[in-house]
Amino acid sequence: MNVTAESATQVVIVGGGPVGLGLAIELGQRGVNCILVERYISPQPIPKGQNLTQRTLEHFYFWGAEAELRAARTIPPDYGIGGMTAYGTLLSGYRYDWLQRELVRRFYFTDNERLPQYATEAVLRRRLSELPNVETVYGWSATGIAQDAKGVQVTIAERASDRQRTLLADYVVGCDGSRSLVREGAGITQTLTDHDRLMVLLVFRSTGLHKLLERFPNKSFYNVLHPDLKGYWKFFGRVDLGTTWFFHAPVPSGTTRDNFDFRGLLHGAVGEEFDIAFEHVGFWELRVAIADQYRIGRVFIAGDAAHSHPPYGGYGINTGLEDAANLGWKLAAVLQGWAGAQLLDSYGEERRPVFASTAQDFIEKAIESDRKFLAEFDPATDKDAFEAEWQARSSGARSEVNSFEPNYEGSSIVAGPPGAACSAIGSHQFAARAGHHLAPRKLRSGRNVFEELGEGFTLFDFGAPDAAATLRCAADASGVPLKPVEDNCAEAREFYGATLVLVRPDQFVAWVSDGDVTDAAGIIRRVVGGHP
Repeated sequence: MNVTAESATQVVIVGGGPVGLGLAIELGQRGVNCILVERYISPQPIPKGQNLTQRTLEHFYFWGAEAELRAARTIPPDYGIGGMTAYGTLLSGYRYDWLQRELVRRFYFTDNERLPQYATEAVLRRRLSELPNVETVYGWSATGIAQDAKGVQVTIAERASDRQRTLLADYVVGCDGSRSLVREGAGITQTLTDHDRLMVLLVFRSTGLHKLLERFPNKSFYNVLHPDLKGYWKFFGRVDLGTTWFFHAPVPSGTTRDNFDFRGLLHGAVGEEFDIAFEHVGFWELRVAIADQYRIGRVFIAGDAAHSHPPYGGYGINTGLEDAANLGWKLAAVLQGWAGAQLLDSYGEERRPVFASTAQDFIEKAIESDRKFLAEFDPATDKDAFEAEWQARSSGARSEVNSFEPNYEGSSIVAGPPGAACSAIGSHQFAARAGHHLAPRKLRSGRNVFEELGEGFTLFDFGAPDAAATLRCAADASGVPLKPVEDNCAEAREFYGATLVLVRPDQFVAWVSDGDVTDAAGIIRRVVGGHP
């Protein structure tokens, strides 16, 4: 066995999928030294994690990778990336628009995007290679972790040889998927909800399917509800325009590559035969898993290592990238010496209940709602009742997009309303609310507020300069980076419903005021997790 000398850094990230790469960029841009360990030398060509929300594209903007990500899109820019839901088969005649993210576009600085996860990873890898303080170790896997009061030790091994390395760091973050070695090594337990369903993932080429679906222009993903599936889906997604597709659906237990008619499954889901050339057949179990805690000491987990769920609604990759944005600035604050003792605990305090709510209030609720609908309504027995309910469901699809608004109202480090909780359920508003995402708006200078956000906290002063000055002084006294932005404007005060808006490094509002500041030092202490 060939063992090399120990390597020291500040943070080791195990897992170089989108979440690990995003976290490495977040930390690297903040001056934190990192080592990222990823078992694959190049991204794996499986088209998953394709729907990227407007919020996720804000991360790419701040990571300096938005333009390159959009250029990597595998579907032409002039073709839409919307979705639709159909009943029975794709060609049955019953359909409605689904996941219309354009409904909430005005509440975000960037537009949404769609491309395969491997293309997203390639963009993130190229951006990460530009950061000299981040070392990437591709083709290596973590084999063990240990921690004590002073730091962590991560043992890694090269997959193509017998070489090993030992990495020493202040912290380790496991972004290493649902079978996370970091999670298991730290002794973090999970709560599982098993749906007792085997799912198949098919990747295939077909020009005939493209021609059949040209009747639904500007659609890139398609969901089929069928009574036999009892609320579970048959799901098609475009990988490119005209040739390559992926599909997932429940299959009987015991199904293998060789004992099932996957061609017939696809034809039945569409409602007509078409050409098929398979490129990949894989299987996975339908379940929801959430770690019982996101941190033990110096060990953190993020992305699928912390939570996993069925790929229903495009929540997975977006939730994981939000983990990275949340944890990244907090680790940097601690390592740079301006965080309070409770700041790192706020990562799990904020992110865990948001995922639990996503799973329960959106994914599980959708499955149960579909199951109930399919059991009660059938166009063959009562066409009028079915069509009335189908129309009502179309309106419900719009409300789902509007109500998915992850927020940290109940966090200990934001000045939210009494008794509030962190949740994925919210409402999109322009008003600045503590614990909620900041809505974009142009300032009098012509620049958007997002273009003025600093690397640390940002204080927008829309007409209370003296009060703003007290907050700046309190931040300076505590060594907390705070960028003041003055824009004395009645329209801005009306738009945000506030005169002072304190924004965190992850673009969430930490505190708002109508202009009064009674305890500036206390406000600063709270938003950084206590005394630095």
